Amino acid sequence: MISVTDLRAGIVFKDSQGVWEVSEYRHIKIGRGGATIRIKVKNLKTGATLEKTFNSGQRVEDVEVIKRKGQFLYSDANAVVFMDPGTFEQFSLAKGVLEGKEAFLQEGGTYNLLGVEDQVLAVELPKLVVLKVAETGPGVKGDTVSNAYKDAALENGLKIKVPLFVKSGDLIKVDTRSKEYVERVR
Repeated sequence: MISVTDLRAGIVFKDSQGVWEVSEYRHIKIGRGGATIRIKVKNLKTGATLEKTFNSGQRVEDVEVIKRKGQFLYSDANAVVFMDPGTFEQFSLAKGVLEGKEAFLQEGGTYNLLGVEDQVLAVELPKLVVLKVAETGPGVKGDTVSNAYKDAALENGLKIKVPLFVKSGDLIKVDTRSKEYVERVR
């Protein structure tokens, strides 16, 4: 058991409603009363996000997160499917858990999978991925004071803003957390 005052962003715990990962933590103390802990949590099974409130003396069950490797096989309408390279066992993960980041999974790529008690709950994506620009319009230079951007479609179907100098066929680095252009790869 872990005290709710020890919860911080990234910590995983379990309660009667499921397994949760803390994304935001706030310690609120008003006047002479006891402290209140407000946390924003993400359900690792469904991907749902909600806010929970605890009194400072409460405790929750801490959970040991297990990391293992998994090879991405394919994606369907509701889930993504991975395979354990050692045992060839296949397992699926609901798309809601990935929060729209399944576009960064590359077929045959190996990723760290986070799980609790032999159940895979999340995929750890690299912070940056290299992708090819499939299509982009011409760079129109106008009266720009600062950086100018244009729309680009990437090989994985993702649409992002890129600087005017990026052309179709260029390789670029994209941040998987914010889905933004980082730099051009030479």
